[in-house]
Amino acid sequence: MDDPVELSLHIPAPLARPGDRPTFDHIDIPAVGATRRPNVEAQEPEMRDLPYGMVRVLDDDGRAVGPWVPQVDREFLRRGLRAMVQTRTFEDRMFRAHRQGKTSFFMKSTGEEAIGVAQSMTLAADDMCFPTYRVQGWLIARGYPLVDMINQIYSNAHDPLKGRQLPILYSARDYGFYSLSGNVGSRFGHAVGWAMASAFMKDHRIAIGYIGEGTTAEGDFHEALTFAAVYRAPVILAITNNQWAISTFSGIAGADQTTFAAKAIGYGLPGLRVDGNDFLAVVAATQWAAERARKNLGATLIEFVTYRVSGHSTSDDPTKYRPTDEPALWPLGDPIERLKQHLIGLGEWSDERHDQMQSELTETVRSAQREADAVGALGQSKPSVREMFEDVFKEPDWRIIEQRRELGI
Repeated sequence: MDDPVELSLHIPAPLARPGDRPTFDHIDIPAVGATRRPNVEAQEPEMRDLPYGMVRVLDDDGRAVGPWVPQVDREFLRRGLRAMVQTRTFEDRMFRAHRQGKTSFFMKSTGEEAIGVAQSMTLAADDMCFPTYRVQGWLIARGYPLVDMINQIYSNAHDPLKGRQLPILYSARDYGFYSLSGNVGSRFGHAVGWAMASAFMKDHRIAIGYIGEGTTAEGDFHEALTFAAVYRAPVILAITNNQWAISTFSGIAGADQTTFAAKAIGYGLPGLRVDGNDFLAVVAATQWAAERARKNLGATLIEFVTYRVSGHSTSDDPTKYRPTDEPALWPLGDPIERLKQHLIGLGEWSDERHDQMQSELTETVRSAQREADAVGALGQSKPSVREMFEDVFKEPDWRIIEQRRELGI
């Protein structure tokens, strides 16, 4: 018998750290239009190549090409561009508000705006989104009042959630936006459960759930996929692969082994891998998955390949764990610039109109912030203490009554 080989534990490591030259050579990016678009009623075994391709529509010149070009009008595209620009403008201003001490915490979605905006615009008004904290664009695309978002971020007296949520953990069910949770892994389970209930009640609404790629390493992910597959839940399960889970690179969750979309195969679900910085590709993949769900063909797992340009949050310094020039070298570009270029190529946009829109949206955000500032930023204004005792029980029991009496309210 040969001498036993000494075992070694494999520890995934990113290809570049601060001071190194960044590279994205490990990410397979097929040519635009190369990934086929199967019939929406195709069976899952016929689609097992899709998780290894990438749905892409916009080429380097901003032209829409290939089988996935969605059927949307030009006004839809202009509204999408506007919502993405407004999202980025809003977030830049709220980031500065944090630095000014007006809020305790904030998170940006810079570079990922196409995902939340495109899906918000593509799905029906009464479908339900179970979001993460980087799809503020969903609310902005649906016209949720900016001042209400800022009041929630400030946790002031006009906070629509009455001080019961952390900043940026919005809840707006009238806008198809279920209460946001900091426990990101719960999103898929909640979305699948809601979708199962919709199907059980013979309703018509579908759900969408979001997680980051790091959360695919958690048990919640696998439990949700099991239920989605077994019960054919009418749900879209979106993995936002933005390359970083706080300071942990995607390889820790298995990105070096296979695509995240390929995890669908083990559950008998269709899996799509999509250019998350291509607004049209996001629309097309969402339309396809939504049609399957509405035809009682079940769930689809979609991996959106994108990049987190900013830090994880205002508490994070990405220069500590990744090269400073890495964002500029991301090969799939900027979602706003790509859609802008496409519209210019169609003769529907111009640099002048873009600058004018940017100025208009900047003033819109400033106006909303001034209104929220008048109510009060962090520590200057807060919801009534009485709100702690509301909506706990349908009818207040003796403990609630006694606690309120002790506080004199």
